[in-house]
Order: sequence, then C-alpha cells, then structure tokens
Amino acid sequence: MERDVVMREVGLRDGIQGVSDFMATEDKVRWVRAEAAAGVVEIEVTSYVPPKVLPQFADSETVTRESLKVNGLTVSALVPNLKGAQRGFELGVHKLNFVMSVSETHNQKNVRRSREASFDEFRNIIAHTKELPADKRPIICAGLATALGCSYEGKVAVSEVVRWAAALLEAGAQELIIPDTVGYASPALVTEVFRAVQAEAGDIPVAAHFHDTRGTGLANLVAALDTGVKLFDASLAGTGGCPFAPGASGNIVMEDAVYMLESMGVRTGIDIEKLIAVRDILREGLPNLRLEGAISRAGLPRGFSPATPLAA
Repeated sequence: MERDVVMREVGLRDGIQGVSDFMATEDKVRWVRAEAAAGVVEIEVTSYVPPKVLPQFADSETVTRESLKVNGLTVSALVPNLKGAQRGFELGVHKLNFVMSVSETHNQKNVRRSREASFDEFRNIIAHTKELPADKRPIICAGLATALGCSYEGKVAVSEVVRWAAALLEAGAQELIIPDTVGYASPALVTEVFRAVQAEAGDIPVAAHFHDTRGTGLANLVAALDTGVKLFDASLAGTGGCPFAPGASGNIVMEDAVYMLESMGVRTGIDIEKLIAVRDILREGLPNLRLEGAISRAGLPRGFSPATPLAA
C-alpha cells in the first residue's frame, strides 16, 4: 500500500515506560499484533535497559521476539548505550534508536553521562554494528532529545541542535529523530529547527517525535510535514512522557494524528476504526492508565472519506 507518511507507534516504549503498573507481556504482544493489523508498519516495542531502571521492560526479550514474528512489521527498540545495542544485535531487531540530549542537564538526568560521553558511546555502537554480517545489521538511528526545548535549561539553541546532528551524521547515523521531549515547541520553531537539520542531513531521513504537553503537538506535526518530514512518532491514546523531565506529558495521540492526516488527503496506510479498537487492549492491560484522544470520543464525522483506501 502506498503511503505519503509513516506513522510509527512508540506507546509500548515511550508511552508506558514510566507506568508503575506492569502491563502483561501477552497484552503488549496483542497490542503489537493489533496495530500491525490496523496498518501500522513500524513499532518501537521496548527499551533495552536494566529492569531495575525501568521495570516495565523486564520482558523486553520476549516482546521483541514475538514482535519479530509479525510479517511486514519493522521492529525497533530504544537503546542508551552499547550494552543495550548488543542486546538488540542478539535479538535481531530491525532498528535501534539511540538517544542523547542536546541539553547537557537533561542528558545527565536521563542517561547519567555527558553529551560527549554519549556521543562516544554512539560511535562505539556504530563500530560494533559494522562488525556484524551485512544482513544482520540493524538500522542505527540517533535521537536528539530536548532539541526543541528543555525543562531544565529552557530554550535550546538551534546551532547546538545542528552541531550535534552533524556530528551524529558524520559518525554514521542512518536516520535522525528530532523530539520535542517536553512539549515546548511551536510550529514556527519546528519549521526553523527541522529545516536547519534537514540541510545537514541531505538524503538521510529526519523523523519527528512530538509531545502534546501544551496542546501544540498536532500543529507541530503539520509544520514538520510542510518541511518535508515523512516519518512521525505517535502513541496510542497519547500515553507517555519522559520520567526525567519535570512536567513532560504524553505523546501526540496516534488516532488523532492519523485522522487529521487522512482528512488532509495524506495517506497513512492505517485503518482508523481498527486503530481506535486497539485502545481496548490498552484499557484492559492498564486499567488505571488515563487514555487521551478526541477522535475516539467524538467518532468520525458523517461522510468522512479517508485518503487511505480501506481493505475490502
């Protein structure tokens, strides 16, 4: 199916990483399978970190292995260091999303090291990836957290975002992810930052990851879309938020983002009705979790015609 954009689900990682109630492994796997069936083609299923750091991911190996059985699904995972990347190598994950912060303070809080140390770790991951057989190498992505603002340092200079983006690209990043980690961004800032990063990236894909902390998430998505971005992260029911960033709350709601794009004539390849139904799995698996979303409450407008043709 042709798509104008790719919507990537990050709820299984970003969405539930800070939730104290453990979501049963079988429910996580049901979630992955159901979203794939709805047309989602890339899902960040977990993070390879010690369970003592994030207990929600104690089952990361099982969730990864089961997700890799889903035909046509690109399975990704977040890694903060080489040890996490090596777990991904062993499991055969398709894509590894390395994360560091443009903000020095946030990097220290999030991964407990300096930006320079994180960058050295990224180069180490690239070196180890090159030692793998060509057909066993995952795609290595680099995410620049707090690229659009930091709850510790406030505004983040665009020049700093570009500097670290250029360094990661030179080191071997095959994709960049620019997140609004704490929901500070405005559409104008999104346009400025993404154009600056795209000028450095050239043909390397630049993805967007927006949080809706201050209600600007979907507007920021449209601003990024207008700069040519075609890869967007979102979370089912708008769950999520960085546990190491005060005041940060959920990601943009996947269902609302898909509805908005489809209503604009932008093909996502996702069946909205099937996507909304996946919320039941999340509701059953984490009954105390607050679920956001406008389209799930209001329903689709009468006569709505999606850009993506629905399967017969």
